[in-house]
Amino acid sequence: MQLKLQSTIGKSSYMLAVTAFGLIITAFNVHAQDLEPRAYSNTPVGMNFLLVGYQYSQGGLLFDPTVPITDADANVNMGLLGYVHTLDIADKSAKVGVLLPFAGLDANGYVEGEFRTREDQGLADPAFYFTINLYGAPALSFEEFKDYQQDMIIGLAFKLTAPLGVYENDKLLNIGTNRWSFKPEIGISQAIGRWTIEAAAAAIFYTDNDEFDNGKTRQQDPIYSLQGHVVYAFPRHIWVSVGATYYTGGRTTINGVSNADLQQNWRTGFTIALPVNRHHSIKLFGNSGVSTRTGTDYDSLGIAWQYRWGGGF
Repeated sequence: MQLKLQSTIGKSSYMLAVTAFGLIITAFNVHAQDLEPRAYSNTPVGMNFLLVGYQYSQGGLLFDPTVPITDADANVNMGLLGYVHTLDIADKSAKVGVLLPFAGLDANGYVEGEFRTREDQGLADPAFYFTINLYGAPALSFEEFKDYQQDMIIGLAFKLTAPLGVYENDKLLNIGTNRWSFKPEIGISQAIGRWTIEAAAAAIFYTDNDEFDNGKTRQQDPIYSLQGHVVYAFPRHIWVSVGATYYTGGRTTINGVSNADLQQNWRTGFTIALPVNRHHSIKLFGNSGVSTRTGTDYDSLGIAWQYRWGGGF
């Protein structure tokens, strides 16, 4: 078993206070089922965003039926360090970013009837991001951005995770995953006054883990997901989002033997963004499992601080 640990347009000051959060602070949920509000919001070209965050997750984990572990539970404390830079690509607004998670794992369960515990800490798999807005969000300088008003935005996003996290092939639970994953996504964002309605569809593809459980080969089918968000902008540049995601797929195979672990699950979450001043902002976020066919029945809470500079700001 592997534990993958995996982040309303108005005045320019409001936009600069809240953008990029959706890209770099997405909680690194188990199996990467992220809830990402405002992932496609427009931002002036040349800006930089630095983020430091913390997330706590607790609950059940997904175990392969072939692994003799029952009644499993885990607590995961995760520190997050992220960076994003905004770009102009063919007159379209774009972002590139990286997220480095550091995690501490405390898990327990029964292995063939014997109670076992597992503690570990270290670097989790880092993630690299790229987004580009194809429609409704042109690349703008800081001065040009002051007159920008969102209507509809359509964009693409890509997330790549690298197998650089801590991994021991003789352990059933690990912080790292010992495999690559690639997630393409298409999203749409529609502003209606103080409200913004968002939707996105994605798929996650995985390479094989050839060092699972003392040298076995673990394969996983793609996971397909849909998510939606409703965002409301309050006075004083505060915004709140509620959202939900449904994901299915992800059946695993161990040494060619297929497991009965197809995922068909729902999760919901919230996000609250609180700008402090023109350079600093705070974000609170949380999510929880609602309906779970296999695994991922856990809850998460987190907080993040963001600092922004550059781009003439």
